[in-house]
Order: sequence, then C-alpha cells, then structure tokens
Amino acid sequence: MIGELVLASNNAGKLKEFAALLAPLGISVRPQADFDVPEADEPFASFIENAIAKARHAARCTGLPALADDSGLCVDVLGGAPGVRSARYAGEPKSDPRNIDRLLADLAGEADRDARFVCVLALVRHADDPQPIVAEGEWHGSILKEPRGDQGFGYDPLFWLEDLQQSAAELDPKLKNALSHRGAACRHLIERLQAEQGQP
Repeated sequence: MIGELVLASNNAGKLKEFAALLAPLGISVRPQADFDVPEADEPFASFIENAIAKARHAARCTGLPALADDSGLCVDVLGGAPGVRSARYAGEPKSDPRNIDRLLADLAGEADRDARFVCVLALVRHADDPQPIVAEGEWHGSILKEPRGDQGFGYDPLFWLEDLQQSAAELDPKLKNALSHRGAACRHLIERLQAEQGQP
C-alpha cells in the first residue's frame, strides 16, 4: 500500500496536477526538492526509458516509492520533435517562452501542424523494482501560429483543440485534467494501483 511517494520532478505545475489526481487514492505526493534530490540525467531517446531512469533515481535517493513523468510534444511534420527534448528544445536553461518561439520558427510556413502531447508515467516501489508500473497517455491537437491563454504551462498556449475551439492554456484546470495526456496516463496508473492494492 503506497501512502506517500516522491515525484521525480521539480515542476510546480506537474506537482499540482499529480497531487490532485492521486489524492482520491489517499496517496500524498512530495516533490523531489523536499529531499534535495538532484535532477536525473535523461539520456534516452524514448519517453519510457527516461521515465524509468528518473523514477529509479528518485527512489534511490529518498528510499520512497517514486513516480516519474516523461512527457513532451510530438509534432508530426518535425519527425516527432521536440519529443523527449521538449523541456530543453531551445537549449539551456529551460525556458517555456524560448521553446515556444523555437517551435513557431520551426513550423513557419508549414500547413501540417498536427501534434500530440505524450505522457509516460513510471512508478517504482523501490529503486531496483523489477516490474515498474508504466502507464501512457496521448492528447491530439494542432499547433497554433501564436500563443493563446494563460493557464497551464509548457506548450499549452500553442496546443489547439479543434473540438473545443480553445487552446490547452484556455481550459479550466479540471477539464484539462480530464482530457490531457497526463490525465489519461494517470487514470491508467490509478487502475493499476487500485488492482494492486485490492481496491474496486
């Protein structure tokens, strides 16, 4: 039974979302900054490998179960970029405004602006867990030509949802949690945790 876990991230937006999503299970989420955990390397080419590496690192440093999220924006016409480099697309230091500017520049003149947010969650019960719980989610949309909205974070102001006629950064946070890649992955994770913990 997991009562507390460490989130292998220092992103305040992610912490808020995961805390809200996992609260109904009675799981409290603490950021790795509470334990002075340094950020893990993310050397891999896939979301799943990076998520597992980050979760193991946080669990090893804290002795607690750890949840890691590796997520990003994949744009079809850019061959899936920014992909696993989404947070650092414009280089170091990480900067949402610079990432947005680079993406808009890379898509200048492109008619095909289809994109998807991808989230892979990895939860390890301990650092050497041989069977991490892995859950994935996707959220499909397209890329606007200029930012809209001030909710959310990252590329949300550019991510257009045709059905709703809104950007991800214009959505009510509860609706965003219901629709997003992270929300979908978290629901899959919760199903796995409920089954493991014998909950209906």
